Amino acid sequence: MPHDHHTEPPSDLELRVKSLESLLVEKGLVNPEALNEIIDTYENKVGPMNGARVVAKAWSDPEFKEWLLRDATAAVKSLGYVGRQGEHLQVAENTPKIHNLVVCTLCSCYPWTVLGLPPAWYKSAPYRSRAVSEPRAVLAEFGTVLEQQVNIRVWDSTSEVRYLVLPLRPTGTDGWSEERLSHLVSRNSMIGVELARDTEAVDT
Repeated sequence: MPHDHHTEPPSDLELRVKSLESLLVEKGLVNPEALNEIIDTYENKVGPMNGARVVAKAWSDPEFKEWLLRDATAAVKSLGYVGRQGEHLQVAENTPKIHNLVVCTLCSCYPWTVLGLPPAWYKSAPYRSRAVSEPRAVLAEFGTVLEQQVNIRVWDSTSEVRYLVLPLRPTGTDGWSEERLSHLVSRNSMIGVELARDTEAVDT
């Protein structure tokens, strides 16, 4: 998010990870550029693509979509996406009248199995507070301007339940393959801060 607010100090776990990272780099055991590339891959590519495939299948397969909305953990597991951060998953479906937004107000609970590593802004104090108090303004800062008649529902993830947004399927995608549809789905659209990509984002 484009804010310059102070955030809470990192957790003990984050501090230990940073210390370990610094030690490995100092000892010459890890190339910092390679490490950054790995982190970027899991944060922006590998992880989110799992979720994108889940969304694309839901858009294409009505039976899978019904299963996903009823028992997301089992439906996602059927595609091979499992892990400790993926239990108790629930899916909130966007509609023309309802837009869903996910936040974790207490920490940064997040479904890693389908979204990869959480972005820094998701863990920031400003997002965690403002997503609840002024969600429409937060969405606008991401470039997502909704009509006033669209209701915004904010879902607070916890260690017991994590949420994934099922974005609205873009128009003009009838007959598209799941693979092609998956390229319209971004990590941010599955958190709810953005909409699915326009069809022009995918080469025809």
